[in-house]
Order: sequence, then C-alpha cells, then structure tokens
Amino acid sequence: MSVNNTQQIRGAQTSGAAANAPAMKDIAARVKADSFRMAALSNELRNKALNAVSCALEEHREEIRRANELDLARAEEAQIPAPVLKRLRFDEHKLADVKAGIESLISLPDPLFRPLLTRQLDQDLILKKVTCPIGVIGVIFESRPDALVQIAALCLKSGNCAILKGGSEAANTNRALFDVIYAAGTGAGVPEGFLTLVESRSEIDELLTCDGSIDLLIPRGSNAFVQYIMDHSKIPVMGHADGVCHIYVDKDADVDKAVPIIADAKTQYAVACNAVETILVHKDIAPALLPALKKALDDRSVKIRGTAGIRAFIDCESAGDEDFGHEFSDYILAMKTVDGLDEAIYHINRFGSHHTDCIVTEDAEAAERFMLLVDSAGVYQNCSTRFADGFRYGFGAEVGISTGKLHARGPVGLDGLVTYKYKLFGNGQIVADYAEGRRSFHFEDIK
Repeated sequence: MSVNNTQQIRGAQTSGAAANAPAMKDIAARVKADSFRMAALSNELRNKALNAVSCALEEHREEIRRANELDLARAEEAQIPAPVLKRLRFDEHKLADVKAGIESLISLPDPLFRPLLTRQLDQDLILKKVTCPIGVIGVIFESRPDALVQIAALCLKSGNCAILKGGSEAANTNRALFDVIYAAGTGAGVPEGFLTLVESRSEIDELLTCDGSIDLLIPRGSNAFVQYIMDHSKIPVMGHADGVCHIYVDKDADVDKAVPIIADAKTQYAVACNAVETILVHKDIAPALLPALKKALDDRSVKIRGTAGIRAFIDCESAGDEDFGHEFSDYILAMKTVDGLDEAIYHINRFGSHHTDCIVTEDAEAAERFMLLVDSAGVYQNCSTRFADGFRYGFGAEVGISTGKLHARGPVGLDGLVTYKYKLFGNGQIVADYAEGRRSFHFEDIK
C-alpha cells in the first residue's frame, strides 16, 4: 500500500469520513496479494530494508520525539497513571533499544527457506520440509509505541506482512514511527503492502472478519480484550491475556539472592507482563527473608498485601482472595506463606497465567521438580522474571508472549513467525502403484 494511499485511509478514519476510505476487507486483500511477493524476498534485501529502517529512525528522531511529546501531554491531561505514562514514553533510551533490536535481527540467520527435513520416500521421490512465512499478521497492541517498531522489524525479517492497530493514547507516536518505517522499507525495495497502520477503533471489528486475508492475529491487551478477539474471529489467535507471574522462595533459598531478584522482578518495569505479582514464601525461611525483603520493597515504594503467615513477620496490608491471580501492573505485591514446594506448584498452576514463574533455591532437585511441574511458558531458577523477553533471549525482539501451547510459546520472535511447507519432488510416481503393491516405500532420511 502506498504512503499516499495509507495517509488517505488514516485521514478518512481520523476525520470520521470513513466512507471515503477503502473497506478493511479491501485493504487486507491487497496486503494478502503482496504477502506472496514478500515471501520470496531474499535475506539480503530484507536485511537491507532493516538497515534502512534503523538509519531512518535515527534521522527522524526529532520528529518522533515531538510526536511522542504530544501523546504524553495529552495523557498527562487525562491523568493517566504513572506506570502507563512510562510505557507510553518513547525517549532516547527506547530508541536505542529498538535500534539495537534491529541490529540484532540483521545479524541473525535467515529464518526462511531452512530445510527441516529431507527424506527419500522411494527412488527419485524426495520429500523436503522447509520454513516459510505465515503470510499476513494482524497485531493489535497496547500503548507502547516501541512495540510498533519491534513488530514491524520482526515481520520484515521473517518475510511477513503486518497490519497494525495501536492504542489511541500513542496515536501521534505510532503515526510518526509508521511513516518513517514504511518509507524506509518501500524505499529499499520491499512490497508496498509489507506494513499497514489502522487507526480507527471501529476498524478492529472489521479486521476480525478478514479471515480470508489475515493468517494470524496477535492481540496485546487486557484479558477481556484478548477474549473478545478470540470470541469474534475465525482467524487463529496467538498471544496472552494476563501476566500473573510468581516467585517461590524455597526453604533452601539464599536470602541474599532472593531479595534483589524479587525487587528487580517487581520494580524494574512494574507495568510489564513479566513483572512479578505474587511471592510465595516457604514458612521455614519466612523469618529470615521477610524483614530484609520488606526493607528493600519499602525503599522502592512497593505496597505488600500479605496473608496471616506473612503478617506474622512484617507489617503490611491484609491480602484477600482477590489479590491472588491478579495482575496489578503497579507497585503492589501479593504475598503468601506455603508449607512446601508442592503447595507452591499447586498455587501457581491454579492462580497463574502460565507466563513466567521462578523458584529461588539452592536445591537442584527442588528446582528440577518446580520446572517439571509448573505449567508455564517460562520456568526459572534464581533469576528475575523480567528476563522473559525476546531481546533478552537473543531473538532480536518479540511480537508478544504466547502462553498457549500450539505453534509458539513464550517470547515470540522469528521462529514463532514462520511456519513450514512440504515440497515433494517426484519422477512420474503415482499412489496406485504403492496402494496395489507394485511399488513400496523405502524411507531414508538424507542429511
């Protein structure tokens, strides 16, 4: 889709003159047509386009900054909570982060056209399983404008086209970033449909009906929103709703390790989906851990809501049933004492969101049991849950985190944005010969 056409669509949506804009199904159909051209691009051209995007972001940094200031000013007037404002801000640090992510993507091997299997079925009948793009990916994401850059870059590297819908609170920043990325990508030779920005909220419902053109939806938002997407579309949906992460401090934990791990997991970025929300404490280590942990959390303005077992050792608010299984996205922690490892595992599997959960212990057998039985996309020992991130995993970036078990799980980087196809090379063979016994298969994997 050309820049002028895209801007025309945006302007019509923003002004309410939607009748003058192409229908969402028409837009998606054009993107789908370009996705086949996108799938055939060489790794060299895709990397060239990524480099162009990185350079353009640097060149237009002031325009992006001014757009972000408009969004921040509007958000402050609306008295949006401080943690959300932090997520909305696109400053020099976030620009450096997204550029580092792009450079990392460029350095990664090509995820496309990789042979996963080469098998001889019979003489002159060769089967190959080869990676390929998914096609058209629709991503509906929250207020973080840096997510737009990460998603665009990942889709570009993986040969997918993307249709993006960002939060209205970041509209100016998203528009500025999109314009820069779109111009850089098409200028490098990428098909015009590689990236599309949808700005009207009403377009979401139309987007959900485009199952003939959109191959995958990735929603990033509240539990209710993600469930709405799943309930109102035939398009496959990948992603997660809540980020209810736990840290269990075992009886054999090192307190000097546990305190900074918990403080980092809660406060390094409290609104992130991989920030810890619940701390489970083995009753035997509670006397040594809790006073030191409370001091560290008090220093970082974290409010503790604890059960009676917690309040026996520190002064804090009382925790109710509603505090467990809840994503606070704020400087609040729910805390509970448990009798042992099995109770902790049960609690996490019942109240968690299958995102990322950690055990702090020096007991290798306890850690192994925890990692075996906790049913989450990420299971950690002795480190912050904040490591659950595509960039920190060396994926370059991520389009989101999946807590499902099909196709992709955990931070979804390049591997989660490709699928595969089977190629069969023959020499006149027909199935009747095999079905009627005139020929037989001789399976042999070829390396």
